[in-house]
Amino acid sequence: MAQAKKAQRSKVVTSARRTGSAMRDSDYAALAQFRYQIRSFLAFSEAAAVKQGLTPTQHQALLGIKGFVRPGPATVGDVAKFLLIRHHSAVELINRLEKLELVSRVADPEDARRVHLRLAKKGEQKLQALSRKNLEELRRVPSSALSRLLKSFGEPGDA
Repeated sequence: MAQAKKAQRSKVVTSARRTGSAMRDSDYAALAQFRYQIRSFLAFSEAAAVKQGLTPTQHQALLGIKGFVRPGPATVGDVAKFLLIRHHSAVELINRLEKLELVSRVADPEDARRVHLRLAKKGEQKLQALSRKNLEELRRVPSSALSRLLKSFGEPGDA
């Protein structure tokens, strides 16, 4: 009977590995390294934003407005979604950016209830400077390192 239980347990472990539910030590190491790389980049980016006189959230809002891809300019709701914040928090953030003359609100000519956001010249300049620094930092880490890191996760079912 003990032999049967041991065989059954072995089948369960083998099956779990095949379906990708069993984690290997190398998976944990790869995840830890990946998260470290993300945190390192975010720390760099946040420090660069502060040097430009922006909070990291303000920088992200400018990037979200400039990088918005849906047809038509970004709205406050789009910024809230991009930053994973509540709409009223995005309104306050945009108010502060507007006072700093980094963004402007433009009424939608087709729907006066809708307001579009546009970067002001000063906002464009700050975002461009920060984006250049961020891209330089990303290029500093060889793409092969990130590629190796992602490949180290392996395919589901690899044992």
